[in-house]
Amino acid sequence: MNSENLVGNQSFATHTTDSVDANVSSESTFESEGVNEDTMNVACDEYDIMGKLFNTPKDAYTFYNQYAFLHGFGIRVHWSFKNKTTNEPYRKTYVCNKQGFKSLKGNSLCGVAKKRLRNLRTGCKAMLRISKGKDGQWFVDVFNDTHNHSLSTTPTKVMKHRSHGKIHRSMACKSLMVELGQSGLRPCQIKKAINAMKTSYDVDVTSKQCADVLSEQRKQYKGKEFYGLIKHFQDKTLVDSNQYFAVDLFEDGSPKNVFWADGRSREAYTKFRDVAVFDVTYMTNKFKMPFAPFVGVNHHGQSILFGGALLENEKEETFRWLFEHFLICMFRKYPVAMITDQDKAMGNAIKKVFPNTRHRFCAWHIKKHELEHLRPLVARYSDFKEAYIQWVKSDTIEEFETNWEVIRGKYNIESNSWINDMYNQRIHWAKAFLKDVFFAGMTTSGRSESIHSFFDGFVNSKTMLNEFVLQYDKAVDSRRAAEEDEDFKTMNSSPILSSVHPIEAKVGHFYTRKMFEVFKKEWIEANCNLTHETLSKTTKEIKYRVGQLNIDKRHWRINIFRFMDHVNVTCSCAKYETYGILCKHSLYVMKKRHVENLPDHYILPRWTLSVRYKVGNGNIGLEEMNCENGVTIEQASDSPIEIEKFNNFVINFLEDQKIRKNPKALENVSQSPYKGISQVNMTPQLSVSVRDPIAPTNTKGRPKNATRIKSSLENVKKKRTCSYCQTPGHYATGCPKRKVDESVAEKQR
Repeated sequence: MNSENLVGNQSFATHTTDSVDANVSSESTFESEGVNEDTMNVACDEYDIMGKLFNTPKDAYTFYNQYAFLHGFGIRVHWSFKNKTTNEPYRKTYVCNKQGFKSLKGNSLCGVAKKRLRNLRTGCKAMLRISKGKDGQWFVDVFNDTHNHSLSTTPTKVMKHRSHGKIHRSMACKSLMVELGQSGLRPCQIKKAINAMKTSYDVDVTSKQCADVLSEQRKQYKGKEFYGLIKHFQDKTLVDSNQYFAVDLFEDGSPKNVFWADGRSREAYTKFRDVAVFDVTYMTNKFKMPFAPFVGVNHHGQSILFGGALLENEKEETFRWLFEHFLICMFRKYPVAMITDQDKAMGNAIKKVFPNTRHRFCAWHIKKHELEHLRPLVARYSDFKEAYIQWVKSDTIEEFETNWEVIRGKYNIESNSWINDMYNQRIHWAKAFLKDVFFAGMTTSGRSESIHSFFDGFVNSKTMLNEFVLQYDKAVDSRRAAEEDEDFKTMNSSPILSSVHPIEAKVGHFYTRKMFEVFKKEWIEANCNLTHETLSKTTKEIKYRVGQLNIDKRHWRINIFRFMDHVNVTCSCAKYETYGILCKHSLYVMKKRHVENLPDHYILPRWTLSVRYKVGNGNIGLEEMNCENGVTIEQASDSPIEIEKFNNFVINFLEDQKIRKNPKALENVSQSPYKGISQVNMTPQLSVSVRDPIAPTNTKGRPKNATRIKSSLENVKKKRTCSYCQTPGHYATGCPKRKVDESVAEKQR
């Protein structure tokens, strides 16, 4: 039990009318630093205190603070006298926290009064002074117990004085604060956690106290954040030999760009490289370097990370550097499709580095600009909006082009307008041009945005670079734990079928739990809500129009069933081509044609458990790697050093905090194909000191609060719509039609 709390609480009970016996039996969650028993007898008068001996000033402070607690005031350190020769203290003064008066100098600036906190000082003379004797012990030589203000009379009030709030100063509490801070929690969240653990007899910890502790802890990394980032990757390489990281440096040694991917991410890419989302609108560090994750989709439809990057800016050469390293990291295998925002520099880099990749613009970013650019046309032509929607949703390329000619001629579209520019880039966003590309069901960067919201729980705009990579790993581990949880649930459960049809049974056997639910929804729709009409029939194929009876036939889908050696069915909705799941229209036709054995080619392996991560599979994608199995180091000079020497150089630099000699010439070494690849660009070859960025970068990335940027389209207020009559402008509770109908029904009764 905390001896300070125990004695203090017992003595206080004799000085007040409030009963605090419960304090005697309570034990603080975080123990304060103890002192000798002879210093704890503080229920004494002035004559007992004068001449009292202490081993250290800390003991004297603790004694006087306990005395102040019993008598209802707080204290603070006022002054310390040091020997000019030895610089050792020989006298210390502790005063009441209301001692003196605050200086009012500089109370106004340019005629504007400064905002100041309320004055707590009253000029109180109460104090205790200690001096150091020749024997090395400290003794009280001055003591004044006269106060010019009222004293607190209850323990709960006394504890609110700053000197008595000791819980946040204990080593146990500080360590917990730092640990929670390293987990990505904000001071306000740390405060709640600490206060939930403490006893009711300890004063609450404040957000400011938590922030101060974190700030003090971070000071040790000031100017060394980038060193910590490099050190983290070097240490991780010892555990994960398949890790890849690349660093691009300025001439002064500060980072331009950083890219990394661990072994499991690289393995995941070999299985799920059919689609990747890339986004740079996320800012989660104090240097405002945009965080750019490469995001994919696993066999459960969950977001996974192929790699992460911190970038200098959003110029074409920066993206080219990143994409080139991503390509090297991923065994020179291009992503089949990429979804990004509508950025010209990014598009140019993708075209040059990933020439075989289908590039799609994020639909959300397009809608973000629609309201702004189309407002004049909507205001001028009453039917423009309907014509625009019909054009965008065109099912075929021919229909798209025909509708464009109508829009361009009817509404006088100018050649330099936004909508004309969008037409010129139609292959990157128009549905009709992307029906043959697999996107795993994604059409926007919403997948990347979901990753952002996930990382928001681990990092914020004040996260240091060395902390960022640690939090990245924790966030990724959490995401992988969710994936393993889904693997377990799929393996240890069986699907609930809605029918006894063998098609559903086969899909339920192979698909993961989540993806079977997606298929099941389509299957139920196919069985319950669809009908058809036959458009044409030959010896080789039958063409159907499939849809719901309550929907206009122009919105029905064209489905073609072909008579071949195996079942082949295509639908104009292109769900299978873009999502990998058979649509309800195709399933309806299959059932109508009495297909009972679903062909294997309609079950994509990427939606099954066969692609799950298996522990111990360390040789990732080796069959896909080119002959470049060694380490490549890019440098302006022709003389390369071994990567191990550079690793040792960085580690030693972290310890010494300076470079003691110029980097030696480098030599390429061959590594085992099982090793990852590490790269550091140092251009030109000079005596380079690895250092933090000088100032935050200025980019178009996310704001410092790390929340998604909302467009004017999203900020528009939604009109109230009645759920009874479907008329905008009111709710069902005040619906006139409902009142009339209810009145009529009442009369009929």
